[in-house]
Parts: sequence; C-alpha cells; structure tokens
Amino acid sequence: MNTQTQNVKIVNADPSALGLFGLAMVTIVASSQKLGLTEGVSYALPWAIFLGGFAQLFACFNDSKRQNVFGTTAFGAYGFFWLAVGASWMINAGVFGQTLKAGVDPKQIGFAYLGYLIFTIFMTIGAMETHKVLFTVFFLIDFLFLGLTLSSFGIAHEFTHMLAAYSELLIALVSFYGSAAAVLNPHFGREFLPVGKPFGVFKKLSVKEAEMKKAS
Repeated sequence: MNTQTQNVKIVNADPSALGLFGLAMVTIVASSQKLGLTEGVSYALPWAIFLGGFAQLFACFNDSKRQNVFGTTAFGAYGFFWLAVGASWMINAGVFGQTLKAGVDPKQIGFAYLGYLIFTIFMTIGAMETHKVLFTVFFLIDFLFLGLTLSSFGIAHEFTHMLAAYSELLIALVSFYGSAAAVLNPHFGREFLPVGKPFGVFKKLSVKEAEMKKAS
C-alpha cells in the first residue's frame, strides 16, 4: 500500500494587469464626462459595472488565492465602489422608481467619497512598498476622492470638480501603463516597461536583503 502524500501546488497568474486595465477603462470613460467631452452616464454605466466592477473583483478573487492581502483589498474595494457608483447613477436616473430618485441627497454620496478617501490614504502608504507606478495610481486616487468629496459638499465646486476630473484622467493613463507593464514584463522575461522600485521606508528588510543592501 502506498501511503505517501503528495502536495499539489496550484499557481495563479498575477491578475493585476486585468485589474488595472479595468480601472483604466472605467476612469477614462468617467473622466470624459467630468471634463465635458461627453454627456450623461448612460454609456458610462456598462463600463462602471463590467470593467470598474467585475474586472477588478476578478482580480480581487485571484489575488486572494495568491494570498496577496494588499491586492485583494484594493481591487475588491474599488470593484465594489464602481458597482455602487453604477447603482447610484441608476437611482438618479429613476431606474428604480421616482420615490428613490426624489430622495437623492448628494451629501450622502459625499460621505461615501470621504470614506474612500480615508481608505485610499492608508492604501497609498501601503503602495509605497509595491512599486512607484502603483503608488502613483493611489496618489492620484487620493486627489480624485478629495475632489469628489468637496464637490459633493458644494465646497469650491467648480475647482474641486475639475480636480476630480483631471485626477481621474491621469489615473486612467497611469493605469494603462501599469497594466501594460504587468503583461509585458513577465511575458518578455525582463523589465520591458520600468515600474520603479519600492520606496523601502516602512517595510522591514529581511536579513538576507539587509546584508545585500549593506554589501552594495
């Protein structure tokens, strides 16, 4: 009788390329509306649901399998954010009835933006130990939520609205780059698109890393 136990390790591909692509797509579409290049949110809604929501949730679930707490939390939180935004747009459009539409208070979504601003601030600190492209994405998201929060509360509305609009456009551009790097770098087996090293401020170095850094 064979009593040997075999351990099978299932390796999942890094889902960050798809997650960043989803973020890039929804933000470039949404920013076009904020910048006045397009009108309404009817055609922004599918991208919010499928790219902003489901694509990032797919990345979330797969990062969870890789035991990546940071990626799981980031993609999950922003994935659900875009689903909530999509639902908010539908409420405002009267999809769920005029009673819900009549009860819309912009300040409530302002508090939601404030909550995500707080969340993004501590995620930005965590992103300092990933790479500089991802840190830049989070840094820009901070300004997006700052602008959205203040404009929702009617504080310097025109300026803060445009702050959110341009921040969102920049998020899209940097996310496209980050997605491309996440695909092409492992595909070519080299750093085809540089993403920058971690800042190395908060994360403790392992003994081996410390020795290598000291030797260099």
